[in-house]
Amino acid sequence: MKLLECGHVAVAGSLRTCEHLLAEESPDFYRVLTGSGVRYDVVCEECVGKPLLTVCEGCADRAGDGGENLGWKGTPEIRHEDRFVAGTVRAESWDVRPLNERCLAPLPHGWLALTESGLVDQAGFVCEAELEVDQAEPHQRRKPLLALHTSADGRYAAVCVDNGSRAVVLDLSTKAVVLEVDRGTYRSEWTPYPLAFLPGDRVVAATAWSVLDVFALPSGERLTEREAKGTGAFHGRLTPSPGGRWLLDDRWVWSPEGQVRAIDLETWHADGGEPIGTCLAQRAYAWDQPVAWVSDDLVAVQRIGEDDEAMLDGVQLFELPGGRRQGVFAGPAGPMWGHKGLLYVCGADGLEVWDPLSGTRIGLVPGFRPTAHRGGTFVSLNDGVLDSFSVD
Repeated sequence: MKLLECGHVAVAGSLRTCEHLLAEESPDFYRVLTGSGVRYDVVCEECVGKPLLTVCEGCADRAGDGGENLGWKGTPEIRHEDRFVAGTVRAESWDVRPLNERCLAPLPHGWLALTESGLVDQAGFVCEAELEVDQAEPHQRRKPLLALHTSADGRYAAVCVDNGSRAVVLDLSTKAVVLEVDRGTYRSEWTPYPLAFLPGDRVVAATAWSVLDVFALPSGERLTEREAKGTGAFHGRLTPSPGGRWLLDDRWVWSPEGQVRAIDLETWHADGGEPIGTCLAQRAYAWDQPVAWVSDDLVAVQRIGEDDEAMLDGVQLFELPGGRRQGVFAGPAGPMWGHKGLLYVCGADGLEVWDPLSGTRIGLVPGFRPTAHRGGTFVSLNDGVLDSFSVD
């Protein structure tokens, strides 16, 4: 150890700062990227571009306390080591028109689309799926849209009003509606409808703005018998882990703060209480961000930072249980899926392949921008053609 510029004999911290941010009442500050990954220094506006101090871990942790984070300056290091992405490309004629990009979903051996006439698979018309879309208010930034979900075994489909209040679940084997849920209209325009299929013929869905319930299928029996007090959170998009133990809830709470929480389904089932979960990330005004499971206990959450107006494109990795952040890297931005330990991102230039352990983009399928995924096969459906890319 040596005497550092903060005046302490200690281990150097992970960032540098200026003398003004070491004061008891510090000014506002920027995070200035160093160009090495997403490493940064914290600097007041007066000292941007000036020599900085190497300080101890304690001073580095406290630098800027009391000041406001004004955002980022500089450019992160985005690592590209692209190589050939081995896979099978196919183009099939399928003359259907999904209502929007959220209305194409996987089946075990094909795909299901929600169209103006109802649900259609690649063999033809399946059944009607009528659901009234909420009336958008003039001030709404997020307009209600229909969205389609399917169970892993392909027996059930759910049609939801994202940024709306209602959803229905259909048994595709009988063509019957087996469950109808309604979370009410209170702030429902802010999030996609919270619904996800779980292993064992179960579905979890919002039954009020702050209440999630689990139902058995096809009976529709409510399995979460309790007094519904709610969590005080506005539940959002739900994403189950591959093994079915964890459920990601991309929710928000006042004021508003976006929270990505991991709910332990085993614990929830055992204690019958409210699904509070482990908070992985909390960001002001930032929710409904792309997420993906890298493995059964490692999850990727897009965007880096604590405020929607001061965030970087990139990914944070969190390990469960516990929720400890295991890594962070810049670059990915767009719809994202996990497959065999890699992340696949629908980016501006095509389907990107990222190695989350090294934080490096290792491949690109140029020009291909999928909207749905099943077991390593990615698809888009446009102008009557189903384009697919299957990873070798």
